[in-house]
Amino acid sequence: MTQPETGQTPGWWATVREAIRGSHHDYTSGPIGRAIVLLAIPMVMEMVMESVFAVVDVFWVAHLGPNAVATVGLTESVLTLVYTAALGLSIGVTAMVARRIGEKNPAGAAEAAVQGIALGLIVAAVVGTAGALLAPRLLEVMGASPEVIAVGSGYTRIMLGGNVVILLLFLINAIFRGAGDAAIAMRVLWLANAINILLGPCFIFGLGPFPELGVTGAAVATTIGRGTGVLYQLYRLVRRDGRIVIRRDQLALRPAVMRTLLRLSGTGTFQVLVGTASWIGLVRIISTFGAEAVAGYTIGIRIIIFALLPSWGLSNAAATMVGQGLGAGKPERAERAVWLAAFYNMLFLGTVGLAFVLLADSIVLLFTTDPAVAPVAAQCLRVISYGFLFYAYGMVLTQSFNGAGDTWTPTWLNLLCFWLWEIPLAWVLSHQVGLGPQGAFLAVTAAFSTLAVVSAVLFRRGRWKLRRV
Repeated sequence: MTQPETGQTPGWWATVREAIRGSHHDYTSGPIGRAIVLLAIPMVMEMVMESVFAVVDVFWVAHLGPNAVATVGLTESVLTLVYTAALGLSIGVTAMVARRIGEKNPAGAAEAAVQGIALGLIVAAVVGTAGALLAPRLLEVMGASPEVIAVGSGYTRIMLGGNVVILLLFLINAIFRGAGDAAIAMRVLWLANAINILLGPCFIFGLGPFPELGVTGAAVATTIGRGTGVLYQLYRLVRRDGRIVIRRDQLALRPAVMRTLLRLSGTGTFQVLVGTASWIGLVRIISTFGAEAVAGYTIGIRIIIFALLPSWGLSNAAATMVGQGLGAGKPERAERAVWLAAFYNMLFLGTVGLAFVLLADSIVLLFTTDPAVAPVAAQCLRVISYGFLFYAYGMVLTQSFNGAGDTWTPTWLNLLCFWLWEIPLAWVLSHQVGLGPQGAFLAVTAAFSTLAVVSAVLFRRGRWKLRRV
């Protein structure tokens, strides 16, 4: 499907249908707002499906008892390293693919995609080998009891041994997003997670002809579902009708391209790791106030993260617009796209934040009625929501730097705002000032607001426009 040639801009519902179906829209020309919507809608729906899967998966596993749930939680902690690698590689691949597409160089984009997949396979092989061989030991190191190790070793071995399907699923979807094929990335995740959701209870409880595998069945279902998604991704990459078409002669390793990807992705991985580790530090501070404080924080932050999913879609759309705009030699268009995406994000998050501030107590009661936990969760939800207008701009601007290939700027910003500002401030406010958990929540608001302001200043300077990828 291509743009109409009448000169008229399609209506809202036509744009929504095109976003879901996918098209060969040229994101380097035409109305910027429409381009953002075409990219953002499938990206948002992709992330919503991932969130639904996570909830459903834990729901079925919870029927097996606390040891099974503990297995999933501990294994997910180890898998954080895989997710970090996948996100880091995705940052570099998205930037390179978007830049080549903007330059009208689809062969270069395909070349970058191949090198990114090769790097992903190398990382997955290392993690998979270690995970398959050392699964019980890893659970023990994470603090698992003998009962959890007995129940969960199979789950951990399959999830870590088969991590290649997790890593490639997110990495190749990043390739599609960088190319502007967000609808394909959405359909890939829908397919993978739909299979996962359907097979989960079958393998866990032994429904019909399926074997009863307990918690290990959840890992089998996940691997089959995501593996199917990867096969569909590879099929789309070799079809002749996509923005990126990988040919046989492009399968050789290209050291120069791989070095550029390693430079971008290495910084991107460190960037993700810094952000992830800061949350661990924050939880450590909150844990000094007891299990109820941690439980309240967990509920509040999960509600917030779910609400932020559409914002990640807009942020990723801005990153693609930046990469393709710079590749097309249109840095001013790239900049306008970022500010417009940030404005859309502000409208959305401003509305959600206001609802959270006014209705925090009622929302939290849907998740817990514990008199010791509910007030903390409501406080967390309300205090952090005060900064939603700042978060809207900060999220978009940070991803836009990455889309330009300027991965160091958000990395230094993460170090400054989270480790040198948020964590010390959380400790001072909660312990020295005596605000308790509320002090940590205020620190989150202060850190993300600072991130937004500093990001805006640096973005306006425009050095990201000169970054070569």
